[in-house]
Amino acid sequence: MYQAARQSLPLSLSLVSLATAAAICLPLLFVCSMALTADASVWSRLWNTRIPELLWNTSTLALSVSVGTLLLGVSLAWFVTRYEFPGRTVWEWALVLPLAMPTYVLAYIYTYLLGVGGPVEQAWQWVAGPEARVFSPHSFVGATLVMTLDTFPFVYLLTRAALLNFNVSYEEAARACGASRVDVWLRVTLPLLRPAIVAGLSLVILYVVSDFGAVSLLRYQTFTYAVYQQVTGRYDQAAGSVLSLLLVLFALIFLLTERWFRRRSRFYQTTGRYRTPARKTGGAFGSLLITGYLGLVLGASFGLPALLLLQWTVSATAEGTVDLRFAGFIWNSVLLSGLAASAAVLLGAPLAYLAGRWPSKLTVLCFQAAYAGYVLPGPVGALALLVLFSHLAPFWYGTILVLIFAYIVHFLPAGLQTMEPALQQVTPNLEEAARSLGLTTLGTLQKVTLPLVRGGFVAAWVLIFLQCMKELPATLLLRPVGFDTLAVRVWLEASEEYFQLAAPAALLIVVMTLPALLLLVSKDWRAA
Repeated sequence: MYQAARQSLPLSLSLVSLATAAAICLPLLFVCSMALTADASVWSRLWNTRIPELLWNTSTLALSVSVGTLLLGVSLAWFVTRYEFPGRTVWEWALVLPLAMPTYVLAYIYTYLLGVGGPVEQAWQWVAGPEARVFSPHSFVGATLVMTLDTFPFVYLLTRAALLNFNVSYEEAARACGASRVDVWLRVTLPLLRPAIVAGLSLVILYVVSDFGAVSLLRYQTFTYAVYQQVTGRYDQAAGSVLSLLLVLFALIFLLTERWFRRRSRFYQTTGRYRTPARKTGGAFGSLLITGYLGLVLGASFGLPALLLLQWTVSATAEGTVDLRFAGFIWNSVLLSGLAASAAVLLGAPLAYLAGRWPSKLTVLCFQAAYAGYVLPGPVGALALLVLFSHLAPFWYGTILVLIFAYIVHFLPAGLQTMEPALQQVTPNLEEAARSLGLTTLGTLQKVTLPLVRGGFVAAWVLIFLQCMKELPATLLLRPVGFDTLAVRVWLEASEEYFQLAAPAALLIVVMTLPALLLLVSKDWRAA
């Protein structure tokens, strides 16, 4: 029966999958073509003036943020899983909240806090004298601080999940053999947590390498910021494509390295004796120290920024700066994000379905090709679409269709990561039974498969919607004239240091993101 099902590969779904994969790969192929056909003088000029600096800045920023998120994420996960203290269950989910704060929002908050004459500098001058200065937010340290505070939940979530499923028998066996607590941690616990930690750090590094909002507001030169400057400031598409290709290669090399490292880090449970670790009690003083540490991290990454946004929004509303145009920004954001998320799910469903049910070379290749957006940061994909549509389809250039296409290219991989597991949980026997009763393949998909995977597809839609709401570089480059979203308004106002005017849009992005974020991670919380 399965062989017969394979022979009845639905032509319509195959054509949709092939067209979707080709369209998603087109921007990446176009960027590579533009860069490789650029004049040698462009490569020479960039190598002598920009590329070494950009390589150094991007690499060191990714490395420093990785170290920071490693320390924060692992330590926070360790405390909430291995210790019992008041409010522990609340802290478990609260430490995820920084994911609702876009990097460009956190960047402009810390530009105000750490800037010249800001609250932190004033407090430091009160202690150290009127000439004392703190580090500038427009620096390597400032960029590291902002990116670390915004991305540590990636490492925290995956490490916490690994610790919750950790077999404490390994640690007990090591201690029974005379190993000290430090040796047990370094030689037993840490190696077993390594796959989860590496997966979290890979998300962090890809996020840092492709980020535009924070580095642009902090004026820290990385590849993404340089691509945007070449396209919008100097109108040099050849130079922008060269820098884009290098950024794509940077991300691709890292992805391949991470996959290789993850394969070598696999381990399996080989004994039937499995015990979860009991949580320790640190006493009143220990609980106070742990709570203080968690509160300091959460306050710096979410609490204080949210409080400032709320305060500025109230002030802006009282002064009448929030007018009817603000409703238009909300409508534009919701419209774009909703259309992009719906289109991505509709286009991604055939890819995931065919790759799981008809795993031929063609269907698997189409499915893997759809992940091209992973190595295509926002400014790079926007640059490719900007040139493509201006030359090949000028009648669509400057419309929201181009912007929706950019969102799909960039965020469809995130949706596929949710849709594919949902489809894998549905046994093919149900679909074969439906076809044996006379339903066509499309009928089976509509009446049997889709109702069973509806939850996973809704989660994919929500995830894509959230990312589209926060997306900035492609929106800046491709939006129609006068078509501003909440993210664009935050960037425009914050780049001119109009912090109060940027606050309402920033606060609304955070508020709209929170419920969906809590919904997506609620299953992980119940694991405790």
